[in-house]
Amino acid sequence: MPEQQAARTPLPQPTRPHPPAGAGRRTERMDHDDEQPLHHRPHGPAAAAADPTPPTVPATPAQRRTPPDGYRRAIEAHRQAARPSTVDPAVAEAVERQTAAMRELSRRAFPEPDVVPDDTPASIEAARAQRRGEAAASEAAALRRARAERAARHTAQQTAVPQQPAALRTTA
Repeated sequence: MPEQQAARTPLPQPTRPHPPAGAGRRTERMDHDDEQPLHHRPHGPAAAAADPTPPTVPATPAQRRTPPDGYRRAIEAHRQAARPSTVDPAVAEAVERQTAAMRELSRRAFPEPDVVPDDTPASIEAARAQRRGEAAASEAAALRRARAERAARHTAQQTAVPQQPAALRTTA
């Protein structure tokens, strides 16, 4: 009989079940008091009124420990140490020459607009008028090109197919 009794007694259950495999840390973080995930707990003024216990706040804020003197001296020495130059002077000179050559090529490819005397910048209206003039010239060139193409097509059609008189329709 004691063997049957032992078989019937349930095994003690763990007080806190393990989260299922693959569960993220944020969703399965439990509060030790009420066993609910953090995002399922009530919040807001109603929850504050329902919970009479005030939130616990540490009496004194955590203080940082001062680092040891040796550490501070090492950091200061590291900050003040001048790195020796590892650049070869010939390489630095070659870089300067290459940079100057690239700037000259850039000036040739993208010339600066005419500079206004006294180094005053050109007005916005002048720039807009210039852009409008360029756009009008571009539009006029496109219209001339389209008209020329249309005329060429029209003359090609007339010379390729001579027009025949329209056939008379017969009615029944």
